[in-house]
Amino acid sequence: MFIKTIDFSKYSSIKVGQEVEVLMIEKGDILPNDRYIIGGANNLLISSNPVKLMMLSKDFAYIKECDNLLEIGASMPSGRVVSFAKKNNLSNFEFMAKLPGQLGGLIAMNAGVKEYEIFKILHSIKIDNEWVDVSDIDYGYRYARLDGVVTAGRFHINSEYNYSLEESLNALRANQPSTPSAGSAFKNPPNDSAGRLIDSVGLKGYKKGSMAWSEVHANFLVNLGGGKFEDALYLLNLAKKRVFEEFGIKLQEEIKIL
Repeated sequence: MFIKTIDFSKYSSIKVGQEVEVLMIEKGDILPNDRYIIGGANNLLISSNPVKLMMLSKDFAYIKECDNLLEIGASMPSGRVVSFAKKNNLSNFEFMAKLPGQLGGLIAMNAGVKEYEIFKILHSIKIDNEWVDVSDIDYGYRYARLDGVVTAGRFHINSEYNYSLEESLNALRANQPSTPSAGSAFKNPPNDSAGRLIDSVGLKGYKKGSMAWSEVHANFLVNLGGGKFEDALYLLNLAKKRVFEEFGIKLQEEIKIL
């Protein structure tokens, strides 16, 4: 293992943060239990004083066949997973085409598009160097209780990549802003959408400093340039307050705040 300095104002998808020393884990290292694991930082909001961080190195960015299953390392970017699936004509990975991040992060939040979620195609997960069957893990909408560090996942091998499915799922995400963000800020409440609720309380396009609720999609907290953690946190708390006061609904963050 080694220390790497990462500038989160450049590395994270929302472009908020500063330089932080991150412990890089290599193959064969003993996993620390006093650090928070991060990946591609696509759903992270980093404060000026985050918890101690660690990240899997490129040793964990691999794809291989093992026991008639497809094994993928946790630091493998989703784009490379989809490219591999297309090249080898494998199905079930179509929904990842527009999901940014690394496999470990996708597993940790049970990422997906509509009814297509990663836990629906997982066979097992390597957690703290032990393989655990998916049936033994508590998971749900944008949630998975992993109780450890994910270093790989195994998937059933199915043929025929579905390009029409990929196209239709991509179309569902066409209304998302291109401005730097951390993806959906809040989980959708049952039978409703966080974007509709935030829009309904008059916050769509609302700004604080250089952070704003997107005018394209109200559930996206965007950085207009040089945005600060404190302004982002203010907007998150404001949205939760107004939505609860107006509708009695408690919004739950999908974005991870460190």
